Amino acid sequence: MNQGAAIAAGAVALGALAWWAYARKPEQQQAAEQGENPGAWAGDSLDIFNDYTSTNPGETTIFDVLANPIETIAESIDKVTGSTFKISRMAQVTPALLAEPQIRAALRMIRRGEGTADDAGYRRIFGGRMFDSYSDHPRIKITAGGYISTAAGAYQFLSSTWDETAKILGLRDFSPASQDLAAVARIVYRKALDDVLAGDMAAALPKLGKEWASMPGSPYGQPTISQQTALSTFRDFGGNLA
Repeated sequence: MNQGAAIAAGAVALGALAWWAYARKPEQQQAAEQGENPGAWAGDSLDIFNDYTSTNPGETTIFDVLANPIETIAESIDKVTGSTFKISRMAQVTPALLAEPQIRAALRMIRRGEGTADDAGYRRIFGGRMFDSYSDHPRIKITAGGYISTAAGAYQFLSSTWDETAKILGLRDFSPASQDLAAVARIVYRKALDDVLAGDMAAALPKLGKEWASMPGSPYGQPTISQQTALSTFRDFGGNLA
């Protein structure tokens, strides 16, 4: 893609994303007013309108678009089209990644934070209840601890996050295997995969904290596990720290 084509494609993608963000504004405001996980809808967006003064590492800014137009435009188009084209990096996630010891350890660490470390964690709904069928995300809205949330499963996916990720990956159920694969896709979405594989948890945790509010350094103001707990859990399940 030459520079002129990249700029033109970027303008189209940004314009489409602006329309999409505008169309979703009432939904986002409603979620915020209801007290649902305050980071869920914000984390679901690309946030490409942040300026260069953003202090949150890993956020996508307009400068990221200009510096790496092809990848960012691909992710933007996936957002606007409901992942119809499946051209983002999440679409490249395969079950083979689940065989990586570093990935398995990171998933265990995330489950430790989300309160789903036990075998029943794959069936747990926000607030502690269990759902019965793995045929689909349970989509049950629960009020607990001052929040209203549809979070469910080992990685406490909101129904909207699950739908987006499942569509990209082609997942047909909410089974433990599907949940694990979707969690890896969210790690990829947060651009933390290379950090996890390298054992660079100092770099990985702030990125993971934007997806899972229980991770150390998460910006969402919810209770988190300590960095020591996160690192010790990662090590205990076979992870190697850089």
